[in-house]
Amino acid sequence: MSTPLSPPTDRTKGLKKLPAATERTLAGTATGINLAPGSDDDGWIIPPPVTLSDGTVIYLYKDGEAWHAAFEAMKLARFRICLELYIFASDDTGQAVADLLCEKARAGVKVFVIYDSFGSLYSDRTMFDKMRRCGVNVQEFHPMRPWDCQHGWRAFNRDHRKLLLIDDQIAGLGGMNLGADYAGSWIVKSAMAGSHMKESDLWRDNAIGIRGPAARILRESFARTWKYTRNGGRIRAAELIHDIYHPGEFGVLASVPTIDSPLKPAIYHLLQNAKKNIRLTMAYFAPDDILINELCKAADRGVKVKLMLPGRGDIKLLVIAARSFYEKLMAHGIEIYERQNVILHAKTIVVDGQICIIGSTNLDYRSIEYNCELSAIIRSEQLGHQIERLFENDVIYAKKIDPEVWHHRPHWDRFGQWLVSRARYLL
Repeated sequence: MSTPLSPPTDRTKGLKKLPAATERTLAGTATGINLAPGSDDDGWIIPPPVTLSDGTVIYLYKDGEAWHAAFEAMKLARFRICLELYIFASDDTGQAVADLLCEKARAGVKVFVIYDSFGSLYSDRTMFDKMRRCGVNVQEFHPMRPWDCQHGWRAFNRDHRKLLLIDDQIAGLGGMNLGADYAGSWIVKSAMAGSHMKESDLWRDNAIGIRGPAARILRESFARTWKYTRNGGRIRAAELIHDIYHPGEFGVLASVPTIDSPLKPAIYHLLQNAKKNIRLTMAYFAPDDILINELCKAADRGVKVKLMLPGRGDIKLLVIAARSFYEKLMAHGIEIYERQNVILHAKTIVVDGQICIIGSTNLDYRSIEYNCELSAIIRSEQLGHQIERLFENDVIYAKKIDPEVWHHRPHWDRFGQWLVSRARYLL
């Protein structure tokens, strides 16, 4: 059995068929998604863990590998599990996790779950009721039904965070919701096997596993959100800012809905201080003009900037909004890639191969001004290089945008992109 949040042993065994994956890539049929243990579709091997100076160990995960590691870790929980999700699906994968949480609660483990009401709008409410009956402490963040609200109806502000905590020593965070679209068949073998799963259902995402002292910082983040959902009050109480500018190795930015979010200055600071390169992978890219200008300024001073953005998405208007910036960005020498065949849902930034941001935060107005989001800022050259290699792995399955071809796109396409970009703060 794999140790909690460590590379699954059956995953590494299945990566010796890379030539076949390469053939499928050349044929244009590979998706670059880890659908199942032993998949040779993407050529990605989980890299070795990274150890920080305080003893914290970081694991980088891709796609369903993250939920496999999390599921195995929850099985071994001794006294506490805390889970915070935007989407807690009630499909086979979500039900399997719910059943495990019920089992752990009945065994005496204290289990706490926060799920977002809007994100989990289509989930079967009886699943949450069952967890409550089994002793799981469950909170619905900002209920969509006004009669379920205890502290006022705040339907527009959502909890978009994804966080797992186990026994105060193990944690996981990233962009991944809970469901078969994200976990593949890593938890429930039949989840992705049926004919109902189409290419359009495949989601490409990232996450990290954490073991050691840094997990306790994330415990504080969860505790603040739990207290807010129980007691109400100002949503600012759910905010946590820890070492986002400090030269320490591990920082946390648990942001809340506000027009003066600390997220924007933190990212501006990061881009302004870039010296060599920037690698940005982003599911929803519709930022303000200041961030676009900072990327362009970085490229102008010789920083090699590469962006990995979705070629298709679950929110088509956001794909169009992102494309409205392409011409300006490429005019400054920025390389833009669009991930093909799948829905890109990852959110990572790496600067100079040593400062990494990974979490739930997109670069759009909703993430920055309307959602509760959670990202880790990690200063590690080893982890930075791993995420850079993951970026290059995605390049294999991406289309590079040609500036000349893009410049000659149809006028109606230009107008549509301009129009959507003007209203991007509403998306």
